[in-house]
Amino acid sequence: MTNPLIDNWETPYGTPPFHLIRTSYYKKAVEYAINQAREEIALVTENPASPDFDNTVAALDRAGDKLSLISSLLFNLNSAETSGELQKEVQEISPILTRFSNDITLNDRLFSRISAVYRNKGSVSMTTEEEMLLEKHYRNFILGGAGLGDREKKRFREISEELAQHTLKFEENVLAETKAFELLITDINDLKGIPSDKAEAAAEEAIQRGRDRGWLFTLDYPSYVPFMQYCDKRELREKMFKAYTSRAYRGNQNDNRTLVSGIANLRLEKAKLLGFSNYAEMVLGDKMAGKPATVSKFLDDIYNASRDAGLRDVESMKDFARNLGHKESLEPWDWAYYSEKLKKSKFNIDDELLKPYFSLSNVRRAVFDLAERLFGLKFVRNKGLPVYHSEVEAYLVYDDDGSFQAVLYLDFHPRKGKNNGAWMTNYREQKISGDINTRPVISVVTNFTRPSRSKPSLLTFNELTTFLHEFGHALHGMLSQCTFESLSGTNVARDFVELPSQILQNWAYEQEWLESWAVHYRTGKTIPFDLVKKIRESSTFNEGYACQRQLGFGFLDMAWHTVTGPIENTVSEFEISATQKTELLPPLSSSNLSCSFTHLFSGGYAAGYYGYKWAEVLDADAFQMFRESGIFNRLTAGSFRKNILEKGGSDNPLNLYIKFRGKKPDPNAFLKRRGLIL
Repeated sequence: MTNPLIDNWETPYGTPPFHLIRTSYYKKAVEYAINQAREEIALVTENPASPDFDNTVAALDRAGDKLSLISSLLFNLNSAETSGELQKEVQEISPILTRFSNDITLNDRLFSRISAVYRNKGSVSMTTEEEMLLEKHYRNFILGGAGLGDREKKRFREISEELAQHTLKFEENVLAETKAFELLITDINDLKGIPSDKAEAAAEEAIQRGRDRGWLFTLDYPSYVPFMQYCDKRELREKMFKAYTSRAYRGNQNDNRTLVSGIANLRLEKAKLLGFSNYAEMVLGDKMAGKPATVSKFLDDIYNASRDAGLRDVESMKDFARNLGHKESLEPWDWAYYSEKLKKSKFNIDDELLKPYFSLSNVRRAVFDLAERLFGLKFVRNKGLPVYHSEVEAYLVYDDDGSFQAVLYLDFHPRKGKNNGAWMTNYREQKISGDINTRPVISVVTNFTRPSRSKPSLLTFNELTTFLHEFGHALHGMLSQCTFESLSGTNVARDFVELPSQILQNWAYEQEWLESWAVHYRTGKTIPFDLVKKIRESSTFNEGYACQRQLGFGFLDMAWHTVTGPIENTVSEFEISATQKTELLPPLSSSNLSCSFTHLFSGGYAAGYYGYKWAEVLDADAFQMFRESGIFNRLTAGSFRKNILEKGGSDNPLNLYIKFRGKKPDPNAFLKRRGLIL
């Protein structure tokens, strides 16, 4: 039997042949692709010509195309549509891929050629993009252990393989914990406060899971978040909150404590092998921030600017809860509940008022229309493209001149084998080789509320901004016009990558956009001006508290990755020490963030979580340009496309930003938008 992963993908637009793939195909396909990549790399190392950019750096970047396609497919499905069988396959394949990656960066002959090009870079003419690619590959070799002695290289390989296995296991444990918890309610009185559509969805979930009666709630976002916002039964909110915040921290087979400290210690050892004092110092070298001290100052500055506002938010919430008869201390499982009520009291707005105007079908159409108004893109549904699950929608994306831009998959709802949260990813990167511009295959994955028997999928305002956020990442991928795959799309500095995603969220607060599409799913009436006004007025509600919480994540990230010696404290002790100053509510001994913090311990945000706030400064300043010229101004949008979205990592991020904005970002734009300064 032929292996469709190895064969050329004879599918429309070269999309993955999901319909032909069996889990058992992956390992053989990876091994085949690795052998093919080795042959391609051998042509580089054995080239008798003197090393130059084209025969060494560019040739290396082109090597391993087949392997890149297969591994992207494997790891994307492991996040969006996994199974026990697939997880086992990934655990076997991951060390093989890590060993091959090490074989490249620890290849002395290859590093010698890369080094020769790097040493001579000042004496030859290169484009900015070529200079960026050379810098990136040279740095990758240095961070990949190329400069180490034989003994250190051996240990480097061991660390890399251990880290690959540990981070995979971490993600598996969090997924298992998230999917294992169920709260079955059989007394209708326990549903008090919960919106009817959420109760209906919970009843359908109970039926799907084989329960003959009741309402079943889970830790998936569309179930967990509204439960915490609306359930009047405090003890049930406490049970849900403790279940969510203790994931992979319960002393069972899915406990991540050993993995957290193990990953942090291995990262430190790896950094020290390479001559850095800590992991953050190693990671930040090619980021906008540059070094840990800059990140620390950035976080401290925002902390100081938002601390008083956070304290005021908590006191206001305590007073409000007390006036409603809440006699106990305000606990973490009370925050979302009373926050929603206080927001309704102050602004006469809440998710239940807004959701009828945000049906998923309308939101999707509106986001597509926004991309058309700004960038001229058109999205055409294509049901003939293979997809990995029947719920996934596939679209062909065209530019305003009719040229093909990308394939886009949209995957909206929670499933058993799907990680929580939302993300953008790609199955194929954009690149240009000669006259061929290979267009990308992009996917946006979310966990939005499913439609029920009586209602379509209705999004909360937060889900609306989540869709915009991930679609901003997708635009970064779809509009890329880079020569080299390693620099295309979202292959940019971690503290720059969130700019395209976060800037798109701004339109959710704009009357001109909302009134163009947001209609009540039953009546067809346009969202009232008064409601749009309240969205804007409430945009800074509890911002001090929210800012402190987000900063806590950033401080925790930097704490784990700026240690200079092996961690001896327990995970709990370490976390408390790192986040204590940002805590505004009583901490719980049963809760732990680190053990389920996939961004840090199985994602790509280690020593980079600050990037969300960093990019928020960029996007607040950048959106000012849209405000000044008009939020649909095609010239401004065209500049953003040309200077940011199309460029990927082909130039220094600050250079790209200044080319668009005409100046460096102004932090005050962020502080003003968040209501932290006047």
